[in-house]
Amino acid sequence: QVQLVESGGGLVQAGGSLRRSCTASARTFSNHAMGWFRQAPGKEREFVAALTWNGGTTVYTDAVNGRFTISRDNAKHLVYLEMTTLQPEDTAVYVCAADAGGAGYGGRRALRDAAWQYWAQGTQVTVSS
Repeated sequence: QVQLVESGGGLVQAGGSLRRSCTASARTFSNHAMGWFRQAPGKEREFVAALTWNGGTTVYTDAVNGRFTISRDNAKHLVYLEMTTLQPEDTAVYVCAADAGGAGYGGRRALRDAAWQYWAQGTQVTVSS
């Protein structure tokens, strides 16, 4: 099983930046696509970003495209979400996730719709105006 632990949440002013990280216990971390999701109070969980096992393909929701960057360091079992130009509407609990592993994705749509199986607990990111 894959266990995910997040760090890097917190409070930031609008226009600022924040980098979140998520580490996975999986021995075969590089076999998993990784993603980030968020959920604001009273709203459904929203897909944010994802990338394939080698980082060769990334996909972002329109709301963050151009402002957020997802990346990974397989040697360190880490996935990152770099958030820039943060806005109050970005305030949410951010959660990293891993797919079941061993899957290949032929495109961004398939990656976005991956079978996300493992989830971190989630940490709050609050953006103040």
